[in-house]
Amino acid sequence: MEKYRDESLSVEERAEDLVSKMSVEEKINQLRYDAYGVERLGIPAYNWWNEALHGVARAGTATMFPQAIALAATFDDELLKKVADICSTEARAKYNQNKKNSDFGIYKGLTMWSPNINIFRDPRWGRGQETYGECPYLTSRLGVAFVKGLQGEDEIMKTSACAKHFACHSGPEGIRHEFNAEVNNKDLNETYLPAFEALVKKANVESVMGAYNRLNGEPACASEYLTGKLDEWNFEGHFVSDCWAIRDFHTKHNITKSAAESAALALKHRCDLNCGDTYQHLITAFHEGLVTEDDITQSAVRLMKTRIKLGMFDESTKFDSLGYEMVSNHEHKQFALECAQKSMVLLKNDGILPLDANQIGTIGVIGPNADSLDALRGNYYGTADEYTTFLSGIKEANKGKILYSEGAHLFKPSLQPLGQPGDGLAEAIAVANHSDVVILCVGLDATIEGEEGDTGNAFAAGDKTDLLLPESQRILVEGILKLNKPTIIVVASGSSINTMGESAKAIIQAWYPGQLGGKALADILFGKISPSGKLPVTFYEDAEQLPSFTSYSMENRTYRFLENNVLYPFGYGLTYSNVLCHDLKYDATLRQATVTVENAGEFDTDEVVQFYIRDEESKWAVRNHKLCGFKRVHVKKGEKIEVSVILSDEAFAVVDDSGNRFVNSSKFTLYAGISQPDAISFKLTGTKSSALSIIL
Repeated sequence: MEKYRDESLSVEERAEDLVSKMSVEEKINQLRYDAYGVERLGIPAYNWWNEALHGVARAGTATMFPQAIALAATFDDELLKKVADICSTEARAKYNQNKKNSDFGIYKGLTMWSPNINIFRDPRWGRGQETYGECPYLTSRLGVAFVKGLQGEDEIMKTSACAKHFACHSGPEGIRHEFNAEVNNKDLNETYLPAFEALVKKANVESVMGAYNRLNGEPACASEYLTGKLDEWNFEGHFVSDCWAIRDFHTKHNITKSAAESAALALKHRCDLNCGDTYQHLITAFHEGLVTEDDITQSAVRLMKTRIKLGMFDESTKFDSLGYEMVSNHEHKQFALECAQKSMVLLKNDGILPLDANQIGTIGVIGPNADSLDALRGNYYGTADEYTTFLSGIKEANKGKILYSEGAHLFKPSLQPLGQPGDGLAEAIAVANHSDVVILCVGLDATIEGEEGDTGNAFAAGDKTDLLLPESQRILVEGILKLNKPTIIVVASGSSINTMGESAKAIIQAWYPGQLGGKALADILFGKISPSGKLPVTFYEDAEQLPSFTSYSMENRTYRFLENNVLYPFGYGLTYSNVLCHDLKYDATLRQATVTVENAGEFDTDEVVQFYIRDEESKWAVRNHKLCGFKRVHVKKGEKIEVSVILSDEAFAVVDDSGNRFVNSSKFTLYAGISQPDAISFKLTGTKSSALSIIL
């Protein structure tokens, strides 16, 4: 038996043996995302590129969960872990099927380039929908859970996960290939890097993907600083470039003069795998003495270690039995529904919700996102075997009369190619006038909000220029609200939107809620369940008051540092009940915070108990306060429960101007509540957080 097939040997021994049998060219051909097979060694071709952001993506049928930003709104790390476990189950089942048919193409492998743990620092960024929001702590907790769900906890990895994009990548999309993100040491180590460190140290993430941009002058896929961080964290996996990012070295960043130089620079900085085609020039770089065979060998070994960890050279694995019947099965789809229910955020409710179907004669469902599949999907999505749009979900849940009008195009002036601007408005007004209640479904979708090159939003490359609805929808919203009909606005988007809907009776942020999003919405509208999602990002009032999109300084950005311009705060979201938090206690020996949670309302509900901490002394403390713990709980009406969390060392630490993290204070204020301990959250919820002074 060849040593690399001997399962009793270490992964390192097997990988080194396998690579030692390859020629230089064969090794180089393993560093491509579309790796060549080596027939004489029994190595099949393998395509490393696969995605599992919110379900297995771009590979045919799969369970479609809510978009990542929506999953973040659940504030539930156990839920994220289960989502990822289902993704890995379906990826394995599909891989097993494809392997039987000798299909090793793109999106067919076990190396998932997820999750995206970049910080959503600016609401204009189109790809922010792929992230877990603006908070490093929340992102770290959810990202660690997602990685553990993808990779599993067996000797053989179920699938491999990838922490991306390392680092400081959050727009603008249109200039990402030549952009230099200038970030000081404090912001780097306080905001942009903690989630990556957590995924390496706490989840043993198998791969890290670099970003397109430069970071303080160094290309992110060939950065001394970032490579040093990986070494400091004892990262043992492999590093992959973003797609065609290495080509940008010589075509956009102008830091090298040729493809061979770019390939050599990346390889020398530990970039093992090239998503793109620049590493085909490594053979030239080798012959020109720009890289050594040892450089090539090290990367090939790291990549083969990943394939061995996935069991690709074993006689069999425990995952071989996962059959195609596991793909998009009933259990998985029901969990996708549960995720959608828990992710939707009730931003406003003037008492109209929940609706009593027995008291309503006719419901008008209006808007471009009412019957849209794209409003369910977000980006990086798979193909669901069934969909429930908002309109169909409302129809299924309500036996009364339903009227429908698209009302407006998502962003174009007219619905019909030959129509006049606003050609759908008259019908929408007619529907509203003939209805007792209007459900107005507006927002965006991934055809105009997303990644550069993936959207029709060419003028902003997938980013937003403001925080408003497209003009076609603003006209629709204004026209409907003028009628003074009881109106509920439902927003599908992956980022903050100011609908200017002050006179609406209720507003629900539905995100991109996945394949059964319409059923989840109906369950909330008609009171089958209470809404319980919380905002993982700040909803700002006005883009004009935001810092420059190209500034990566955290000044006046996100809930930890902002000074003004808040429409709805991070952590905010209403339920149909009235949950109170009181009697906060802290056990210094255990580092444990405990609070009594009481449902004083009339509705059983999930609630997210949030713990924040404020450093009262250090000059390096964040301006406001920071999340340091959270727990989703179910509380029945009239019930009291105790909720406890353990505070980590990081909760008490600050980061100085040199990027050093340490405890610099003895006086802190700890808060526990259903939202942030800020004035706007108090005004919106009518509920104050419980507070406690802590002396270390």
